[in-house]
Amino acid sequence: MAVSRHGRDTAGREVASGGGAGPYHPRRDRGAYSYGTDLGLTYLRRHPEGVRSLAIDSVVPPQTVSLPWAWDSAQEGINAIFAACEAQPACRSRYPDLSRTLTEQVRRLEANPLTLTVPPPGGGTPVEVVLDGGTLVNLLVANGRLVPSADVPAALHELAAGNPERLARAQAAGATPAVGEFAHGLTHSVACAEWAPGHSKRDVLRAGRRAFPGFPDSVLAHAPQLPFEHDLCRVWNVPDRTPVQRIATHSKVPALIVTGTFDAKTGASWGPFTGRTLPRSTAVVVPGITHWVVPQEPCAASVQLSFLTRPTAPDTGCVAGVVPKPFTIIP
Repeated sequence: MAVSRHGRDTAGREVASGGGAGPYHPRRDRGAYSYGTDLGLTYLRRHPEGVRSLAIDSVVPPQTVSLPWAWDSAQEGINAIFAACEAQPACRSRYPDLSRTLTEQVRRLEANPLTLTVPPPGGGTPVEVVLDGGTLVNLLVANGRLVPSADVPAALHELAAGNPERLARAQAAGATPAVGEFAHGLTHSVACAEWAPGHSKRDVLRAGRRAFPGFPDSVLAHAPQLPFEHDLCRVWNVPDRTPVQRIATHSKVPALIVTGTFDAKTGASWGPFTGRTLPRSTAVVVPGITHWVVPQEPCAASVQLSFLTRPTAPDTGCVAGVVPKPFTIIP
C-alpha cells in the first residue's frame, strides 16, 4: 500500500478488471486493488454516471483509512496467520504460541538490533541489513512479498532460536530499490492529504497499543507501511483533503469486493465493511490469501470472471472449498 519503515512495499494502483451487464466496457467497468480501491470508490462516488460495475480487491475504504487504521489491519492479518497455524496440527505442534514468540522477538530486536551482511534472495553482492523490532513487523505486514505467509511461523521460530537468516535475506530484497519502481511522491501526496490529517502521533500509538499491547512504544509509534509520516507530511506540505475525501461511497452499482484473510495491509474485514453502503455488492473473503487476492487464488479469479458475466449474481461457490496452504515445517 505504501512505503515501509526499513524498506519498501508495493503502492496500490488502479488495474484493469471489469464487470457489468453485457460486454466488458473498459471506460465504464472499473477494477482496482489496494490504494486503487480507495480511488475506485471515490470515482464511483463522484462520477456514478460513468460506472456500470466495480470490482475491488484488498480494500482501502476512504471513509476509514488513516494512519491508526494500519495497525488494525496489521493485527487482523497477522493474527489470522497465527490462527491458521493453530488449526494445522503439525504447525501447532512445531510452533506453539506464535503470538508470544512475535512479541518477544519484536521487543528483543528493538532493544538490540541485529546488523547482518547477506545476499539478496535472487543472489548477487551481499548487502548489509538491520533487523530491529519495526523491521520485523513490516516484514510480516509486507504480506508474502518478502516473507511468504507459509514461512512466517518457521521464520519466527528460527529467529527465536538465534537464526535470523531467513528474515535477513527477505530484508535484503529491498536493499537496492529500482529507481522509478514505486511512486513515492504519489504515495505521500495521498497519505499526507487524505490519511494523516485528523490523527495525531498519539492516536497512532494508541492504536498500536490496542493491536499489539506487548510491543514497545518505539515500534507502535509508527504506522506499519507509513513510518515517520507525520514528520514527512510537515515537509511535503500538501493541503488537507479529508473533508472531501474521507466519505463513504453509497451506490447501487453492482460491485464485487474481494479480500484475503492473511492480508495484514488491508485487513479482510474491511471488504464486508465497505459493502454496507453498496447494497448490490457481493463481498468475498478468501481464506489463507494475502494482499491482492485475485492473482494468487484461482477461485477468486473464477469469482471475478463470473462477476463480469453476471455482476449482480457472481458464482462464489468455490470459496467454501478454499483453505490455507500447509505451513513450512522445519526439521
